[in-house]
Amino acid sequence: MKIIRNIDNIPEDLTGSIVTIGNFDGIHLGHREIFRKIVREARESNKKSVVITFDPHPQKIIHPERRPFFLLTPLNEKLDLIKSCDVDAVILITFSIEFARITAEEFVENILWKKLRLSKLLVGYDYAFGKGKGGNAEFLKASGRKLGFQVEEIGAVKTDGIIAGSTGIRLAVLDGNVKQASEMLGRPYGVSGTVVEGYRRGTDIGYPTANIKSEKVIPATGVYAIIAELEGIRHQGVINIGYNPTFGNEEISAEVHLLDFEGDIYGRDITILFIDRLRDEIKFKSPEELARQIKRDIERAREILSSCAEKNRGQV
Repeated sequence: MKIIRNIDNIPEDLTGSIVTIGNFDGIHLGHREIFRKIVREARESNKKSVVITFDPHPQKIIHPERRPFFLLTPLNEKLDLIKSCDVDAVILITFSIEFARITAEEFVENILWKKLRLSKLLVGYDYAFGKGKGGNAEFLKASGRKLGFQVEEIGAVKTDGIIAGSTGIRLAVLDGNVKQASEMLGRPYGVSGTVVEGYRRGTDIGYPTANIKSEKVIPATGVYAIIAELEGIRHQGVINIGYNPTFGNEEISAEVHLLDFEGDIYGRDITILFIDRLRDEIKFKSPEELARQIKRDIERAREILSSCAEKNRGQV
């Protein structure tokens, strides 16, 4: 997959491509449906499939007062997920205050048409771009008729009656509903980070933990059944997200315990796949009471993860 970071140097072989445009944070089921369609239509017509997206996420620039911004997929992860859909090329546009001032008309005529000469544009049912969000589906269809390219609006993808959308996924994760988020994503919600030094109090009660730091949206406080990917190998585990109230911590942490694992993982990269939420974070009267609850959490996590592995034939 080609990654073009300069819109002034778009290769000639992308002329006449089948194109989609969007922020694509999360790469959820709705996004994947659009990618599958542009790839299929491009192959059928002997053209290229192209995704146009932005970095950083426009909301970070347009609304800098909204902090933190809850990003679902950092750039490298987003590009990897797009690549997995067999897209031919990604045009990555640097989003800035100056770029935000470009009108929808200017974007269509100066980039989509003059630089790319696209043959067809596919957009999500709710996507709009350009200054004042002027680039909605109706505007694009009118522009296509004027300039000579087709436009198709792709409807929403639903799971159990819920629309798969970045905002909905973000809210589900922040609420701790990782199962619902995973259903909309079409895969377990994952957080990648580096294992850093924590309080190591888990070792004192027989359950050594590792603290994880990540730039992505972290689920609500509580205990979760997880799969941890460490150097290409998957391990079952549990993770506690919160303040560890039993010990009076003031900073939030994400401490993971890998089941049936021995070894030092500090300083190593790890990916946490959230499978299900086990319980709220609780303040216990003593470390011994906490240890008993962790044992129950692990037993429950084993049941959930074994059932999940059987359901997915070992894929999770």
